[in-house]
Amino acid sequence: MTKDITTGAGNLPAEPNSFIGRERDTAELASLLGKVRMVTLCGPGGIGKTRLALRLAAGLAADYADGAWLADLAAADGPDQVVPLVAAAFGIRRERDRPLADTLTEALRPRSMLLILDTCEHLVDACAELVQQLLASCASLRVIATSREPLRVRGEAAWRVPPLGLPPGPQQASLLSAQIGRDDLRSTDELAGCEAVRLFAERAVAVRPDFRLQPGNIAAVAAVCRTLDGIPLAIELAAARIRALSAEQIAVRLADRFALLASGDRAAPRRQQTLRAAVDWSYDLLTEAEQVLLRRLSVFYGWNLEMAERVCSDDQIGSADVLDLLTALIDKSLVNVDWVLHGQARYRLLDTVREYAAGQAEARGEAPGLRAAHRDYMLAVLEESLEKAFVRGELPWPERVAMFRRMVAERANIRAALACCAERGDAEQGLRICLALRTAWLTGGDASEGAAWLDRLLAIDTEVSPALRGRALAVRAELAFMRQDAPAAGEFAGECLKVSRACGDGNQAAALRIMALLALGAGQFDAALEAADAAIAAARAAADEFEAGVALIARATVVARQGDIDQAQRAFEVALDELGQRGWARASALYGLGRLAVVRRDDARALEHYRAALVLYRQVDARSEMVRCLAAIGWVALSERNLALARASLTESLQLSLAGGQRQATARGLSALSAFATAAGDLASALRLAGTSLVLHEVIGEEPSAGALRRLDELLAAASGRLGGSAAEELLAQGRAMSPEAAARLVPPVGPDQLTDPQAPQAGPVPVGQDQQTGGAAPAAQGQVQPGQAGSGGLTARELQIAALIARGLSNQAIADELVIRPSTAARHVANILAKFGFNSRTQVAAWVAERQPSDEG
Repeated sequence: MTKDITTGAGNLPAEPNSFIGRERDTAELASLLGKVRMVTLCGPGGIGKTRLALRLAAGLAADYADGAWLADLAAADGPDQVVPLVAAAFGIRRERDRPLADTLTEALRPRSMLLILDTCEHLVDACAELVQQLLASCASLRVIATSREPLRVRGEAAWRVPPLGLPPGPQQASLLSAQIGRDDLRSTDELAGCEAVRLFAERAVAVRPDFRLQPGNIAAVAAVCRTLDGIPLAIELAAARIRALSAEQIAVRLADRFALLASGDRAAPRRQQTLRAAVDWSYDLLTEAEQVLLRRLSVFYGWNLEMAERVCSDDQIGSADVLDLLTALIDKSLVNVDWVLHGQARYRLLDTVREYAAGQAEARGEAPGLRAAHRDYMLAVLEESLEKAFVRGELPWPERVAMFRRMVAERANIRAALACCAERGDAEQGLRICLALRTAWLTGGDASEGAAWLDRLLAIDTEVSPALRGRALAVRAELAFMRQDAPAAGEFAGECLKVSRACGDGNQAAALRIMALLALGAGQFDAALEAADAAIAAARAAADEFEAGVALIARATVVARQGDIDQAQRAFEVALDELGQRGWARASALYGLGRLAVVRRDDARALEHYRAALVLYRQVDARSEMVRCLAAIGWVALSERNLALARASLTESLQLSLAGGQRQATARGLSALSAFATAAGDLASALRLAGTSLVLHEVIGEEPSAGALRRLDELLAAASGRLGGSAAEELLAQGRAMSPEAAARLVPPVGPDQLTDPQAPQAGPVPVGQDQQTGGAAPAAQGQVQPGQAGSGGLTARELQIAALIARGLSNQAIADELVIRPSTAARHVANILAKFGFNSRTQVAAWVAERQPSDEG
């Protein structure tokens, strides 16, 4: 006997509250249901499968003459209850001597309807059998199933329900704004528009009507949503806590998410009343072997199949069994297929699932052994990569890049392995991991993190081989130098040298190279050259081609600063030969050659070298070096009046600085774009950009370069003449009140006529050499004397005499001895020469002297 299913009928419940987001998901699913007869919405507990199915069905119900119907199978505790529960949704009763499934099928056969089978995961086989029968007999029936795994019915389309849209990771640009006491309102609006944040806000208002998203809490709300992986159930449970806690308190207390989210809607199914209940439900449906593997996978922060086979297999789970068990966990929505790296699929656990599984492993006493196995595997992989890609042989550069990227992909796993070493006092293994990460830390800009791990491991009171300690100290010295901490760099380099000489191993070459660079920074050219030569000799004695190459780069830098351009060129070229396929170090040599080309006023060759270096830096995502290289390209482009290239390069350089939270580089980048805006004729934007740069310099306690200040004076003078003095000052003040992100959006476009229009406002010719405050070639003042210009270049007779001595490579003391004057007087003359030309190095003076000599002699 059947109930009369009236046309347009249905039993969909009213939505209990607003439905947030999922516009794209519902549109895609509606389109998919027009092509297939069954869709299974798959995903972990709390991801929103049921709400999405109901919203989808409600939107499509009008397309079906007999409406949309829901059969909730959550209460079924055995496969024999599936058919009765579905039949009950329609009011269909059992007939004597006839299977209820046949009665149900007969009743639905003539109907045009949409059927939702909700919560099928614990009865997959029985659900699949019924659906197969219904689809075969009922031509106008469409089915939407929700399950944590597909039903595997012929014609089924399994659709993974994604988490709600999440806000991006912590915005370093916003951090910059916060550091200068302002909020980037555009960033706040963007965060508030994310699906997960919108859901939190809506549910928070429901329990506390005065709650509002605002700059003071938006970051905490975004952090909550990211921590909870965008899972709607978890976000709703967290938002419910707003009645007693602030968003910031909730974010902090999510360190123990299962305790915090332990109460919810009493009217909801038990599996959805708490976060733990939602995950318990999934875990309890696993086989014992699947539970074991899930617990073991919790040790990873992302992995591939080989990693799971190596770390998670033993007598209980064989290596050959891991793939099938892993596939089962993927099907049951507990493991996500994340992405593919070099042909290897990557997997991950949602943080909530990982924390739950880790807790299960801890409770069973399995966690220590798992962490040790994970640590040993990571050490083995890292040392293998170090041997192949960074130490020996001529492995092709693309393969080296692939290994480097693998190391970057494993960053979270590496941190876990280092933490394991530090907590257990395994200094030897931890320092070995650090040595394998040396290039990644130096190239990727993670100097602070690397320094912190090395400090922690070096402080462990345990026996470590002297050679290993010496190599670790060398890396620590390099990281200190990278952080511009000269005292610490000198201390660690000195200790490294002492240990390395005592044991006959270690890394004397690296220590000597750091000492050479420190001496160069202090203006001690002779000591710098001596240390660089000693570093080269030590590297060659140890047959270390990499160290020999980077030591040659250091030597080239020293002699370039002394004004010997030809010798510097030769040193850079020999370094390239020594380095072979080690592209990240090759890029440094190419960058150095680019700077020498700028000194020679060979812009085409400079761009060639800079671009070649940039390609290599991009391949290993060396952000700091990319910033520097792009800035250099931008300054050369400005000198050539190639405004399109200048804008593109300087803008990308600034955006990278903003994304990395690098305040110093951001300040310099804004100054560079101010020069570009001046060249493009937009004096208003130029002044605002300059104002933002100035205030950021003040915040970090750094004086802008002399070149930057000179450009600002000229810009103010030009703008005052064109716009009026008060207007120019007001524009500068506006820039001082802007966030760096807002200022970056002021960069003017390039008009098609500006590349050739001689009347376009000029930023001033760009002199040779590099502006130390911007990392690029420094633009000079309008009307300023340039290298190669005939005559004295505005120098006095004494200054011309001293310029010639500078070109011979004499130090200030040597110049004083030659001319029988005080060293302070010589230094003052040198400073005046540099100021008149807008130079910042003696190398540029030497180039100017070399270029004017032929005309003088003629």
